[in-house]
Amino acid sequence: MLQLVNMSNYMTDNDLINNSAEGLQKFLTCHHLDGLEMMFCGPLDGSVYKKEWIHGVHLRFWPWWLDFWRGDHHELLKQFGSEEEIKACYGGVTREDWLNVYRENIAAAKQAGARYLVFHVSHARIPELFSWNFGACDREIIEATVEVINELHSAIPDDTMLLFENLWWPGLTLQSKELTARLLDGVTHPNIGIMLDTGHLMNTNPALQTQTEGVDYILKIISQLGSYSQYIKGIHLHHSLSGEYIKNSQRSINRQDQYSMTDIMNHVLKIDEHLPFSVPEVRRIVDYVQPDYLVHEFMKDSMDEWVEKIKRQQQALNLLP
Repeated sequence: MLQLVNMSNYMTDNDLINNSAEGLQKFLTCHHLDGLEMMFCGPLDGSVYKKEWIHGVHLRFWPWWLDFWRGDHHELLKQFGSEEEIKACYGGVTREDWLNVYRENIAAAKQAGARYLVFHVSHARIPELFSWNFGACDREIIEATVEVINELHSAIPDDTMLLFENLWWPGLTLQSKELTARLLDGVTHPNIGIMLDTGHLMNTNPALQTQTEGVDYILKIISQLGSYSQYIKGIHLHHSLSGEYIKNSQRSINRQDQYSMTDIMNHVLKIDEHLPFSVPEVRRIVDYVQPDYLVHEFMKDSMDEWVEKIKRQQQALNLLP
């Protein structure tokens, strides 16, 4: 099992390592980490982010994309207001335009040396993120995802693992063995799996009160996948206990007509807390899954905060020397 951390090449993350390979090497070595799962926010500087450190790449993610894929121009204009805004979001106005954005992202990941790619399986229109009244169900989103991935199949090298990540919005929530199988059995890429996001899975159960309850719930859900639990090749490890916020959000009647990106991010981060596990019971998840990749996935505003979160979780897992 390799221990990784999530990182982007956005300037705030670059600053944490002084934008230098030496700073990154010191950080990885000091905290017993094997490398990175990257997200690209622009061209990658290979002199800083060396190939031997990049094990995975999280592909770009559009939280709302199904209307575009279906060619529902009326709905898109209602959401975006103009052709120009639609094009700005998806890189064009046709399916092929959008798929080419993905192909470029995949090519950059291959060039960076990624052994695996992560793909979010989820969709919700902006107002639905707040209203919780969703216009598409899990099955529709999974079936459309199969179509997207099969269109991208030729761009993904056979030796590159494609890992599907669960969310709490409609899509791959891991609540259904049948729908999980529909996704995994439907794609043509031969090298596939699941990236289990523990915090996202906890967000599907607002009744959770403690980390230990979260561990029990996660193990219950993945055990119900039966043989498909063997597809879990990686874990984004963190916890979220935002049930009270979720329940209050679902009950809220103060809806807006328009939401800014700041509104959306504040809302999502109140749901998806990305906090480190600090209870030893978390080791049960790792022992059950036996992942190839364990990603300590956290939000971080400073190096001190980042290090504290990594060390707390490693200590809970009994992974510190």
